[in-house]
Amino acid sequence: MFLKLLMMAAFFVVTIYIGFHTRKSATDIDGFVLGGRKVGPWLSAFAYGTSYFSAVVFIGYAGQFGWKYGMSAVWIGLGNAFVGSLLAWYVLGARTRAMTHHLRAQTMPEFFGARFSSRWLRIAAAVIIFVFLIPYTASVYNGLSRLFDMAFGVPYEWCIVAMALLTCIYVVLGGYMATAVNDLVQGCVMLFGIVAVIVAVLHGHGGFTQAAITLSQVPNDVPGTAGMQGAFVSFFGPDLFNLTGVLILTSLGVWGLPQMVQKFYAIKSSDAIKRGAIISTLFALVVAGGSYFLGGFGRLVADRVSLTAAGTPVYDSVIPAMLASMPDMLIGLTVVLVLSASMSTLSSLVLTSSSTLTIDFLKGNFIRDMDVRLQLIAIRVLIVGFVLVSGVIALVQYNSSVTFIAQLMSISWGALAGSFLAPFLYGLYWKRTTTASVWACFVFALALVCTNMVWHYIASPINAGALAMLAGLAIVPLVSLITPRPDAEQVDALFRDSYRNLHDNRIDAD
Repeated sequence: MFLKLLMMAAFFVVTIYIGFHTRKSATDIDGFVLGGRKVGPWLSAFAYGTSYFSAVVFIGYAGQFGWKYGMSAVWIGLGNAFVGSLLAWYVLGARTRAMTHHLRAQTMPEFFGARFSSRWLRIAAAVIIFVFLIPYTASVYNGLSRLFDMAFGVPYEWCIVAMALLTCIYVVLGGYMATAVNDLVQGCVMLFGIVAVIVAVLHGHGGFTQAAITLSQVPNDVPGTAGMQGAFVSFFGPDLFNLTGVLILTSLGVWGLPQMVQKFYAIKSSDAIKRGAIISTLFALVVAGGSYFLGGFGRLVADRVSLTAAGTPVYDSVIPAMLASMPDMLIGLTVVLVLSASMSTLSSLVLTSSSTLTIDFLKGNFIRDMDVRLQLIAIRVLIVGFVLVSGVIALVQYNSSVTFIAQLMSISWGALAGSFLAPFLYGLYWKRTTTASVWACFVFALALVCTNMVWHYIASPINAGALAMLAGLAIVPLVSLITPRPDAEQVDALFRDSYRNLHDNRIDAD
């Protein structure tokens, strides 16, 4: 216990020190929200990766989908690496950096408002972000709490308080740069920790070959494929259709998540984007690929997994059950690993939500003359408020019928990525994209995700989110073609001026 507490204390000290050390970079809005748009490839890549993967992935998704799909769950990790990281950086990175700089956009709603000349579109996007980032944040709390309970026997409520307090301190102090530097440190912990945990778990089951043999003998209980032998070590697993839904949501979905896309706003050069793409992809291969690979062996500890009243597994308990028998040193490392992943994601979420609400909702709408000092105060106050609200939601969810993390995350990602992915992508590349098509995409995605929460006409909320994203890719061009063209002269000038110096290695003031 002393060793585990010592590792935790060291983590807290380093995190808070970085917050104090970076506070000088957070004296204006651009510095607080985007690090002054001077962030290098290593910080940007680790900020992207650690915001991508949190306790939601390591505890929630790896546990649930490793249990359901066995070793084929690794496909999700590969999709996260090559679609969610590599392809996202190459398709979105340079153009996002160039156009948002030209439009002087600091948030995704600000991009929509400037790109489509619509104040109401900007306000709507800000409201969507604020509302639907809350359940995602709650899911981050929950994943961490289960591991703390296993390692320290700490009540869930205390986990939330500690995590919320630590996040508030360093994000309020240093803003984006505090999160980016902490993400680099935390990302290194995650890389080392994932490898160490996988080696320890496989060693405890006789090595990889023996673990795979044992897993191949586990009876398949997946509906519709119950006669399939060795399903959990097969290439595509026992349920390819639903596996594909998870892969789409978690890989393509990040293209429309504001806390992810805004990493491209802050990066300093095109060369940094090229290097950052490679670093981010390698990070995702180890962290995401390793997490799902580990989760694929979850059924080997079926006798230690908690059950619901109906006798079904509590998926969030799968990974903690695999780790419970490890030496204290590795348990302590794992707690720091998951804490690192969760803190980085939480800090990115609260910074995105609070800055969006201040810049796109309060400023100019409710507070006409909102100077820089007042904006910074508002963002910091909202950071604290957002952490408190999401913490309360996490407590309510913990005691409700929503018993596993993936439900919360899929609702959040489905609404956000379903609303934003297609409008943002087409807005960067296609001059013909219209304001009406963006509204149509917003309405369809929110209607699908929200009504499905009530009536469950699509059994899996993950598949509902994936459908919302894919449908948006068709809705935006179709509606754009049947609605009036945007002002050609204005749009031509925007694309010409934004992309004239697309591959410059500097961002100069306009």
